[in-house]
Amino acid sequence: MNDLITNKVLLGDVREVAKLLPDNHFQAIITSPPYYNLRDYSEGKLENEIGKELSHVEYVSNLVEVFTILKSKLKNDGLLWLNLGDTYKNKMLLGMPWRVALALQDSGWILRSDIIWHKPNAMPSSIKDRPTTDHEYIFMFSKNNEYFYDSDAIREPHKTFSEDSKMKGGRNHFGKVNGTPEKGKNGGNSNLHDGRWNQAFHPKGRNKRTVWEIPLGKFKDAHFAVYPEKLVEICLFASTKENDFVLDPFTGAGTTGVVACRNSRKFVGIELVDKYQGMSQKRIDEVTVQSSIFDMIHTK
Repeated sequence: MNDLITNKVLLGDVREVAKLLPDNHFQAIITSPPYYNLRDYSEGKLENEIGKELSHVEYVSNLVEVFTILKSKLKNDGLLWLNLGDTYKNKMLLGMPWRVALALQDSGWILRSDIIWHKPNAMPSSIKDRPTTDHEYIFMFSKNNEYFYDSDAIREPHKTFSEDSKMKGGRNHFGKVNGTPEKGKNGGNSNLHDGRWNQAFHPKGRNKRTVWEIPLGKFKDAHFAVYPEKLVEICLFASTKENDFVLDPFTGAGTTGVVACRNSRKFVGIELVDKYQGMSQKRIDEVTVQSSIFDMIHTK
């Protein structure tokens, strides 16, 4: 089975195809399902396309069904990363990402983190009666309380003591009894100077925050914005090691697969629309060939 599905994008409805996949197999699921009532990817050719439901209630129900099936395919210490954008209907913001997240939580998934993906190059909008949306959500789910998470792999630069620091006085505040922090809102808190600063100021950087500023991705063959490789890399490095299996049940243009294969992971995708299945498989094949040539050169 592994040889048949490794680095392959399987064509079909995820609710049927996923049942054929081995259980307890994938270290991570990284995906971005079609957003509700936003785009017809199959151009009216498929009636079972998720995102085209008549009601948002049905959309949420369908996604819960999908991830209930996929839960058994994820390893017990694996993680699910779910990217979703919101939708307006009759001028009302529906709150779809949180409707889905809470429904998945109710179905048994453990919601560990909500992440805001800030898009500095978000599409311009002609709207005049509300702010322009320039963010989406990424939700991190686990099956169990214990799971694999490599915080060191995704650390970010420290702000304290840097030019971006908002702290006045910088290092002069630390390690001094009656320093500024004790005189301010944290007065009397002895933990300020008993803390383990060697851990707080890790040499690899500070712990990853929950707002990720990453520009939109581009791929010339896809007539829609794809989520960026950098976003996938963060999820991938945090939740997998080399040779782990990664699943994207809504493969689309294949960005998850490209990033996974380029970084020595094994990938399986599922895509409903044959046009995008062919497109994503081509991209993944190109990356795997390039990786094979690179390995041959560097092993001689």
